[in-house]
Amino acid sequence: MSKRQKPEKTLQLAKWTSDFGDEYAERNAFEEWRMIPGVEAWRRMMSGREVDSMLEIGCNVGLNLIFINALFAGRVKLYGVEPNPKAYQTLLSQPQITLAGSWNCHAFSLPLADASVDLAFTAGVLIHIAPADLGQATDEIVRVAKRYVLCAEYFSHTPVEIPYRNHMGLLFKRDFGAFYLDRYPHLRCSDYGFLWKREYTSWDNVNWWLFEKK
Repeated sequence: MSKRQKPEKTLQLAKWTSDFGDEYAERNAFEEWRMIPGVEAWRRMMSGREVDSMLEIGCNVGLNLIFINALFAGRVKLYGVEPNPKAYQTLLSQPQITLAGSWNCHAFSLPLADASVDLAFTAGVLIHIAPADLGQATDEIVRVAKRYVLCAEYFSHTPVEIPYRNHMGLLFKRDFGAFYLDRYPHLRCSDYGFLWKREYTSWDNVNWWLFEKK
């Protein structure tokens, strides 16, 4: 697939925009117990960095955006992209956040201008994109980010597919940090770490990387 070709409906998108994706949104509804570990996880990943705007690609019902809004006390303009219609409607109705912009669409064609947000990020999203399509999504993420790109995803030293809720073709692990650095020489890794579910109970066990444009 060339860089100019954008997949419009992959097997993964078809699944995540169906009842299967609706069920995921229901399992991840906002609950008050998620707030403290959620905010503290973002405090660690941002490590005192100040930004004016952030975009989440694949934001589902908006939990991360709620955590970020609380961390920055509403000072950051928040944007969200979510392909599942039910999750997107829940996102719009969250009382804890007012979004500066939101779109019911996917990562392969982000409706934002180049360098339009200070930081663009995914959390548990790249793992659900097939390896053949991954670069198309990250190209868009890097394109719209002005300063930073962040990803928090499951890690594997070598690319591997594993079953997800008894389905194949829906979860792919790899070293996403290396993927970004190998594909985008103009990025540098300014920080990275591990979120341990035992401490950050609103998260799974994931590795995260924060990249800065040189």
